[in-house]
Amino acid sequence: MLQVALAQLRQHARRFIAVGLAVVMAVGFLTATLMVNASTEASLGNSIGATFRNADLVVSEGPDKQLDGSALDAVTGAAGVGEVYAHRQASIAFGSAAGASYGALQNTAPAGLENLELLDGALPGDGEVAVDAGTAEKQGLSVGDKLELAPPAGMVAAEDVAAAGTALTVTGIVKPSKDPFMMVQPQLFATDALQQQLAGADNSWLRNIQFDLAAGADTAAVKDTVTAALADAGFPEASVNTAADQTKEVVASLTGGADQLTIVLLAFALVALLVSALVVANTFSVLIAQRTRELALLRCIGADRGQIRQSVLAEAVLVGISASVVGVLGAVGLMAGIITVLQGQPDTEFATLAVPPYAVIIGLVVGILMTVLAALAPARAATRVAPLAALRPADEARAGNSKGKVRLAVGLALAVGGAVVLALGAVSADLLIALPGGMLSFIGLLMCATLFIPPLVTAVGTLAKPAGVPGKLAAVNAVRNPGRTSATATALLIGVTLVAMMMTGAQTARTAFDGQLGAEYPVDLSVGDLTSAGRPLDASAAATAVNYDGVAAAGLVTNGGYAEVHGSRTGVYQLAPEQLALLQDKTLVLDGNTVLMPQGSELKTLTVSGSKGSKELTVVEADSWTLPPLISSAVATEIGVPELPAADSEDYYSSLPQLWVSVDRDLDSWALLDLRSQLAAGLEVNEYQISGAAVERAAFNQVIDVLLLVVTGLLAVAVLIALVGVANTLSLSVLERTQESSLLRALGLTKSQLRGMLALEAVLIAGVAALIGAVLGAVYGWLGAQSALGAFATVVPDVPWLQLLAVLAVAVVAGLLASVMPARRAARLSPVEGMATV
Repeated sequence: MLQVALAQLRQHARRFIAVGLAVVMAVGFLTATLMVNASTEASLGNSIGATFRNADLVVSEGPDKQLDGSALDAVTGAAGVGEVYAHRQASIAFGSAAGASYGALQNTAPAGLENLELLDGALPGDGEVAVDAGTAEKQGLSVGDKLELAPPAGMVAAEDVAAAGTALTVTGIVKPSKDPFMMVQPQLFATDALQQQLAGADNSWLRNIQFDLAAGADTAAVKDTVTAALADAGFPEASVNTAADQTKEVVASLTGGADQLTIVLLAFALVALLVSALVVANTFSVLIAQRTRELALLRCIGADRGQIRQSVLAEAVLVGISASVVGVLGAVGLMAGIITVLQGQPDTEFATLAVPPYAVIIGLVVGILMTVLAALAPARAATRVAPLAALRPADEARAGNSKGKVRLAVGLALAVGGAVVLALGAVSADLLIALPGGMLSFIGLLMCATLFIPPLVTAVGTLAKPAGVPGKLAAVNAVRNPGRTSATATALLIGVTLVAMMMTGAQTARTAFDGQLGAEYPVDLSVGDLTSAGRPLDASAAATAVNYDGVAAAGLVTNGGYAEVHGSRTGVYQLAPEQLALLQDKTLVLDGNTVLMPQGSELKTLTVSGSKGSKELTVVEADSWTLPPLISSAVATEIGVPELPAADSEDYYSSLPQLWVSVDRDLDSWALLDLRSQLAAGLEVNEYQISGAAVERAAFNQVIDVLLLVVTGLLAVAVLIALVGVANTLSLSVLERTQESSLLRALGLTKSQLRGMLALEAVLIAGVAALIGAVLGAVYGWLGAQSALGAFATVVPDVPWLQLLAVLAVAVVAGLLASVMPARRAARLSPVEGMATV
């Protein structure tokens, strides 16, 4: 029977192209998804974990106690510990001829643990400093130049740094750190002793302790030893991790204490597996079912059941092996191309390709198993009946027979049970609960597809009747075989559901993320205090700011009164109605009876005084900890706007105007840093006077955007898989109806009418499948975002309607294109030849 299988592959190669292509794309989809997980971890290790990637183990502080010298002594004295690097960081003021600013001064590491990448010069020694390339460009620095460094004591102008600072020689220009925590600020590096001397031991933060293992030491044993030594030294909550685990811990700390990123990627891999299995199984099952008569004929001429089964499985194995190998190679090529493009961009150059062996092995094994299992069920069905009976049409699993009833019962149970579990996971904000519920409910809906797809196609089919005879025939043919209609629609339904789910989930998650930032940080950028000439900012500052590209709006926020807050006198700012738009939290409002206070004020009312009198206002707390007290401009006018006090008054600095700036959301971190430099020059202030959440948000968005770009590539593969599935099932449907099509031709249907009938049939099925998929995807995307992010953010469904409409349009066009080749094949066949086909 192996010879029979090989003969089938040789003589009917075109018959297996569709199956092979589906397997190739399914395996490629699954393998690429698994590579995303590994590549994401590698990319995060190259960005968030860049500062400790060369260490064998990393010690980080616990929630209640920072690391200090005693923790360093405990690590250094532990058995099995080799070279140790106490990674210190402190804020520092620095100045050159180009001006002054604040930056992060870090100490260099021993040679074996150093992670800096030199672009020019050498690492610093005594009396020397290295700077990152971005800072060197902005400050006009090169190797050999002098740079003044001083402790960051208050407002530091350039001349103050020169007067109080220490002159160091720039010996090296290093590649900027890819760590999002560091990307938003100038980075300077000095020896450990000089770093502590310049920053002061009390101001130098011990970020972590990195070390490598002594020769022959066991990682697990040393980890236990160091953990015990830290506990004895008074640091029982300090963690000791490998570099990879430390990266995961940092990511988890950014997502409410749970490693949601890994969970989401795992969910995506499981969804990929589900999509791949359903499409391949559907395609191969229809192909084998179409050959049932041929297999029965082999039984009539002497082949027994085992031989038939072996022949079919041999074909499946051969197709599965060859297609899986091509799929794995294609996935590696796709991911390599995506990563190469990302590495060529300055904002995403930390992207790293990782091809784990398990991704290759799983891709090959799953591809072969899926192909074999998809062929097993129809092969068994053909061998269970007598040869002559097998030559008659097989009894499909319809809703009216026993097979169909069992299938519908199981499908309904899975759909209802899975929906309940999914809802429970969404309510409890637990993705581990929601994920299996969503998968089970989707599988159940697919099993029950014959219940709702044919009726919906019938309803939509009324729209095709104005097309005349082809339209009426298309509406009837589309639902005449409910099983075939459902099978044809399922492939596209899966793909559209996945695409819609990711679109809605990403849109909802981004909205929740922006809402959380908007509540935490009051404005994008804030420019405070005095110009370099010692003048307060005035109304011209806002007019200057809005002229720069990237600035959406700007407004000068001025003092509107004073209040006593917990025993301290503080200035209260006033906001005009049009300036409320500058606040990120759009839910905040001001009226004549309220004052906005930062979170944690613990006040019910606050009395605000002006030049004419005072007024007791009801306190409304914002979610932000950094929002200054705010009243409306109407209240400030009512109590009298106070004059700016004298410069030597204690109220002077708390009364100085602030410039609030709203920036375009599509600016990346480097564009924002450039904008900050331009604003500093145009407003005649120092860069450190411009702060806000925009730069930090953009830095983290760069890491997120890398993942979204990769996911977008995977979604393109998912759509292609769906198109292959639609084309396969339509082609096989046309082959099964060869005699019927020829009879219609003989009765007077023209070639163009036949092509139009098949095209309308494909459009009806594809349109209904896309509509169902869009609705399901929107629901799954919203519930998925709620499950993943609900624990630490308010999740409100945000459906990208325009994108979903575009998906619907693409799906309809795809269905139309999928019908082109089958329709041409049907139209080219003469009526007489077609009716003679067996």
